[in-house]
Amino acid sequence: MTASSSAVISADQAAAVSGSNFRHFMRNWATGVTIVTSSFGQQPIGCTVNAFTSVSLHPPLVLVSLAEQSRTLAAITTRDVFGINMLAWRQRHLAQRFAAATDDRFADVPYRLECGVPVLEGAMAAAVCEVERAIVVADHVLVLGRPQWFDCADSPDPVIFFGGWYQTFSRMGEG
Repeated sequence: MTASSSAVISADQAAAVSGSNFRHFMRNWATGVTIVTSSFGQQPIGCTVNAFTSVSLHPPLVLVSLAEQSRTLAAITTRDVFGINMLAWRQRHLAQRFAAATDDRFADVPYRLECGVPVLEGAMAAAVCEVERAIVVADHVLVLGRPQWFDCADSPDPVIFFGGWYQTFSRMGEG
């Protein structure tokens, strides 16, 4: 890239990208929906997360992004272990429940312990990960985890977050 072709962003342009503007931009990116879980002692804790991705196959690593003030993050960094629960469409109500500000998101939610971590019953797929590293970036923490256990039910109807709404694929594989 030459000096004449490089992009230069003015201070006015950079200031125009506010949090709300950026959120609007990100609504154009479809993501899967997961519930990240851990526990404080015997108390299960979790939150809805759509900032989840695989990082590496060798070794297997995943990444989740959690708000720095998250209670779930506090439990994860205390225990160095967390669960990933990929939601099936029939569980879409859990995405909203675990995103809400409430004390006991697990009330009346069936789960079991795998490797000492709460895993939601009926999840499309679930994994338990050991924390490899946590990296503070702005107001979030990127948590890298190495899966220690997983299970897949391979539901054809995952929960997708797009346009500010929970959705699903109505006919996968057609087109």
